[in-house]
Amino acid sequence: MSKLYIVPTPIGNLEDMTFRAIKVLKEADLILAEDTRTSSKLLKHFEIGTHMHSHHMHNEHKTIENIIARLKSGETIALISDAGTPAISDPGFLLTRACVENKIPVECLPGATAFVPALVNSGLPNDKFVFEGFLPDKKGRQTRFLALAEETRTMIFYVSPHKLNKTLAEFAQYFGAERQISVSRELSKLHEETIRGTAEEVLKHYEVKPAKGEIVVIVGGKTK
Repeated sequence: MSKLYIVPTPIGNLEDMTFRAIKVLKEADLILAEDTRTSSKLLKHFEIGTHMHSHHMHNEHKTIENIIARLKSGETIALISDAGTPAISDPGFLLTRACVENKIPVECLPGATAFVPALVNSGLPNDKFVFEGFLPDKKGRQTRFLALAEETRTMIFYVSPHKLNKTLAEFAQYFGAERQISVSRELSKLHEETIRGTAEEVLKHYEVKPAKGEIVVIVGGKTK
């Protein structure tokens, strides 16, 4: 029976690839990759010879119809992103929805994703949390901050390095300089680090030592 597999890939350390993920990618009829150049290195490392097609945010609307047709014909297709679990701030949602609408089985494998380790090692409450992903660049950014200022659950954000200081300053402005924050970068990689403190303290740290690499910011919720 045809099936779409959602397959997480390592966010940095290749040893985080699961045996099951390798097996699925080897046995699939086709792998959909966010960037085939990036994924080809992963496939080569694990000796996976399955053919790849490009599937990313700029072409996913155009490719879904063809993918659904291939699945209906009996093919098994695996979807991967450049790193982590597809559809978490990456392509994947539209295809998954289309499969559900067409009654095509979808199975998501457990595996690497950046926000879980960042949340757990932050030391901030993780019994209840909200995943915000990337904040709007311009339109709606202030409105989002104002809405989140009243959020009592721990919040998770993905932030690019060149926007980190600006974002930390905005956290201090809208949430208060004393709001607790944890910044994890380069998770699972050689230079992994987590900086914890108030919004003001963490901002001062990165003003002196600009951040590089992939970044996840955990922000404590508003306390009563």
